[in-house]
Amino acid sequence: MGAGSGSRYGGDVPKQYLDLAGHRVLDWSLASARAVSDGVVLVVGAAMVDVPEPGADRVVEGGTTRSASVRAGLAVVPDDADVIVIHDAARPLALPGLYDDVIAAVRAGADGAVPGLPVADTIKRVSAGVVVETPDRSTLVAVQTPQAFAAASLRAAHSAGLEGTDDASVVEAWGGQVVVVLGDPANTKLTAAGDLERLEHLLAAQADG
Repeated sequence: MGAGSGSRYGGDVPKQYLDLAGHRVLDWSLASARAVSDGVVLVVGAAMVDVPEPGADRVVEGGTTRSASVRAGLAVVPDDADVIVIHDAARPLALPGLYDDVIAAVRAGADGAVPGLPVADTIKRVSAGVVVETPDRSTLVAVQTPQAFAAASLRAAHSAGLEGTDDASVVEAWGGQVVVVLGDPANTKLTAAGDLERLEHLLAAQADG
């Protein structure tokens, strides 16, 4: 997925097209997807739909919401695909092993699988500035991408026109079972100014490791 506007990041260039250690953020994400996939579909904004992308097999224009963009991508995924993986291009440090983990969980029988990390901080749910609940953090995880899904389940969930902040929530709302595999602390998202430098340090650490 590379159709986001990057409005929280700021600047004139969408964040997924910024330079990260000599390559675009998007290029790092495409390389990992290519390493584990039989085919890569890239969903982009309207201004970038005609730009050649050698790392992708197909480039399609996204929609006005995340779910609409996913549906645009699904429309060109071959009908014989049995597992579909969706990744946010703004997470350029997702390694192929993480893809393997979520795919394996789906092949084991789940409708979907997501990487997640335990939540270290106490979380408060608030309304109008007032705390209304303190969830048990042992039951919480911070979810990442790539997220893998049984193709039939993902298509059925999106055919219902459901919306969500990620595809796991769409499949959950449809009634599917989504499981969690251990995520990677280095698989952080480029969201705000300053994140790019942090990603550069993490990328250097990966190379040294």
